[in-house]
Amino acid sequence: MAKTKENSGTKKAVQELIDALNGDLAREYQAIIAYTVYSSVLTGAQWMNIAAELKKHAHEELQHALIIADQIDYLGGSPTATPKPVKLSKKAEEMLRFDLDNETETIKNYRQRVKQAEAIGHYALADQLRTIIAQEQEHQHDLATALGIDVPHVFEGGA
Repeated sequence: MAKTKENSGTKKAVQELIDALNGDLAREYQAIIAYTVYSSVLTGAQWMNIAAELKKHAHEELQHALIIADQIDYLGGSPTATPKPVKLSKKAEEMLRFDLDNETETIKNYRQRVKQAEAIGHYALADQLRTIIAQEQEHQHDLATALGIDVPHVFEGGA
């Protein structure tokens, strides 16, 4: 009887992880779209370096999406095909701020996913997520630097 209860609890935890990873995957799709669009529409000499960096970020976000989709499949789920909505603006600063806010939220979410993965013994997934977090932090730093602001801190209770 105890084994059935344990299996049921583990199955529930795995399903919760799959659902959360699908939310993360939708955010990765959002980032790919946003970085692709923003890098193409940023104008002005002051934005050319960050525009080139955003193209690089788009490629890295695609790699993240592929990793997350593979992990969802491995866990027995179906990867989502729907991105979160992309905010658009004609102002460069607003576009970069949208990206920065998304990166900050993504880091917070992935830190939670690491805890979830480790709680059910999926240490390889946790390691992959840590690698993704490191890249997301680089993106966050690039965006904050382009905006001339400090990198936002990510706290457990929120950003």
